[in-house]
Amino acid sequence: MVKIGIHGASGKMGRMIIECLKNEPNAKLSAAYTIEPLDFALPQDVILTDKFDELFANCDVVIDFTIKDGAINLLNYARTDPKPLVIGTTGLGEDGANLLKLASAAMPILYATNMSLGVAVLNRLAALASKALREFDAEIVEQHHRHKKDAPSGTALTLGERVAAARGLNLKDVLVTGRDGMVGARSKDEIAILAVRGGDVVGRHTVGFYNEGEFIELNHTATSRATFAKGAIKAAIWVAGRESGLYGIDDCLGL
Repeated sequence: MVKIGIHGASGKMGRMIIECLKNEPNAKLSAAYTIEPLDFALPQDVILTDKFDELFANCDVVIDFTIKDGAINLLNYARTDPKPLVIGTTGLGEDGANLLKLASAAMPILYATNMSLGVAVLNRLAALASKALREFDAEIVEQHHRHKKDAPSGTALTLGERVAAARGLNLKDVLVTGRDGMVGARSKDEIAILAVRGGDVVGRHTVGFYNEGEFIELNHTATSRATFAKGAIKAAIWVAGRESGLYGIDDCLGL
């Protein structure tokens, strides 16, 4: 039985993971970290804390769904007290990515911008289509609820990286995140990632390839956060027994 600690227990994803753990036969909630009061009850045997040392001392693996600063604080602490980690926080930036690599030298870390099996397969399909349809224009549209803070989504950026890499390109060199005014004709290699925000949309990503006379679109729609929560739990169980290193969701799913 893997004992799981949640970093960010008061957030929407933290709460969903806690709920999903109630029906998980191979893992249990053992500790929850939050700096804000919880508006729901935890099982009596769960440690509730706002201290990293207590969180780490009472679990086998920590799942993080917070914000950039929260994830970076967690990683910096973990370098002094290594513990298997699952990081699902997006928008970490270049400094966060560098910290992930540094910390993974001392512990196993699974980092994924999306924890769903469907999105993992979408990444593979998008790369395959991008390579096969090299002359097609590639565009990505992502939709999320009005409360999402980062844009484009981490999932969309990962999709963009896969699409670009399949064409021998670096996404940073060809990325467009908005068009306005007289921007001119679309360049051959550019890949646009456009963000839509509104309502309670859990997540929808469309990768499109467009050419003269035809186009193809690959879509993934998440209808519940439970999809990501269950994926994070599966990742936590998987990473708990691994050697130090930086892993992705593909490693966990065997893709």
